[in-house]
Amino acid sequence: MNLLLTISAVFSVIALYFVFSLLRHARRRRPIRATRSLAGGVVSGCAGAASIMLAFSYYGYERLVDEQLVGSIKFSESGPDDFVARVMIEGGKDQMFRLFGDEWQMDARVIIWKSPATLLGLDPIYQLDRISGRYSEIEEEKSRARTVYALSEPVTLDAWQFARKYPKLMPGVDAHYGTATYLPMAHGAIYEVKMTRTGLIARPVNDAALDAVGNWGK
Repeated sequence: MNLLLTISAVFSVIALYFVFSLLRHARRRRPIRATRSLAGGVVSGCAGAASIMLAFSYYGYERLVDEQLVGSIKFSESGPDDFVARVMIEGGKDQMFRLFGDEWQMDARVIIWKSPATLLGLDPIYQLDRISGRYSEIEEEKSRARTVYALSEPVTLDAWQFARKYPKLMPGVDAHYGTATYLPMAHGAIYEVKMTRTGLIARPVNDAALDAVGNWGK
C-alpha cells in the first residue's frame, strides 16, 4: 500500500514537472518541445492515476497470502426452497439474507498481478462479490424466483472493474479471474468458507450440513 502511494506520488510530481514544462515551452512558442512535454505529462499522469487506483483497491480488497478463512454461513428453513442465511464474515458484522432455492452460491473477485506489477512483490487480493440462491434443476433455475445480494460495498477506485473495461491501460492487473463455490441449503446447516490460491471453497462443519452434502443430488 505505502509503496504504491509512493510510486503514485513520484509520478504525480513528474506529471507536474511536464505540465510546467509544457506551459513554459508554449509561452516561448516551441511547439516540438511543448509536444514532448505534453506526451510526458500524459504518460506520467496515467501512471500516477493507475498507481493510486491500485493502492485504493489493494486497501479495499483482502490479501490472499495462503488458505484463509473467509467466514461461515448458517441456514434456517422458512419454507420449501425458502431459507434465511446468516453470513458471518471474518472481521465484519453478521448479515442476514433470504435465499430461494435448494443450493447457495458465493462469488468473489480476484486480482492476480502480472508483469510489470509483479516487480512490486504484491500478493494476490480478493473481494467477496455476492451470495445467491440457486436451484439444482435447470428448469427451476430458469423459471422460479431468484435471489442475489451484494457482499461488499462499491469501491470508488476499483482496479478490478477498470482493468476489465480497459485492459490495455492496466497491463499489470489480471482481473479476469472470478471464483465461486456452491453447496446445498438445509435447516441448521453450517458451512465454513475459505479462500485459497485456486479459489473459494466451502466445507460442512456440522451434522446437518454433512447430511445435506451426503444426500446432494440423490
